[in-house]
Amino acid sequence: MNTQSLNCQGMNCPMPIVELTKTARTLAEGDQIEVTATDLAFKPDVEAWARRMGHTIESYETEGELQKAVISLGPPK
Repeated sequence: MNTQSLNCQGMNCPMPIVELTKTARTLAEGDQIEVTATDLAFKPDVEAWARRMGHTIESYETEGELQKAVISLGPPK
């Protein structure tokens, strides 16, 4: 299993999801992405993205305006 870190701090919608999609395409099923973001719309956006793409959000936490999600990649769609 490979884990990739992705820093999307300072990016506004839709760029965190755009970058997440690009990164996911370079990884395999079972790999994980640890993404940090500050965009207020990140949580609902990443939840919808994961559901639509067949991925799983393993954890989500916030600290002030910083949000961190760990996503396990499902099979490619």
